[in-house]
Amino acid sequence: MTDETDPKRITLDGQLVKYWEREAARLDDLASRAMFKWASRGYARKADRARSLAKAGRVREAARGRGPDSDPDQV
Repeated sequence: MTDETDPKRITLDGQLVKYWEREAARLDDLASRAMFKWASRGYARKADRARSLAKAGRVREAARGRGPDSDPDQV
């Protein structure tokens, strides 16, 4: 089984990168508006985890040659 995909198609990893980035932004917003410090720290930890999951997805995309700086028309 090969890992080659149509360069114009968005892979699951690509979709997950966008999802985790949006989730991190949402959690950062919740952390900034939290009334209690313990709740703010919890949201901040979840946002950090979301950012790390997005980073892992970007690494997998880059391994496929599909990073943000790659041009899909050059494949």
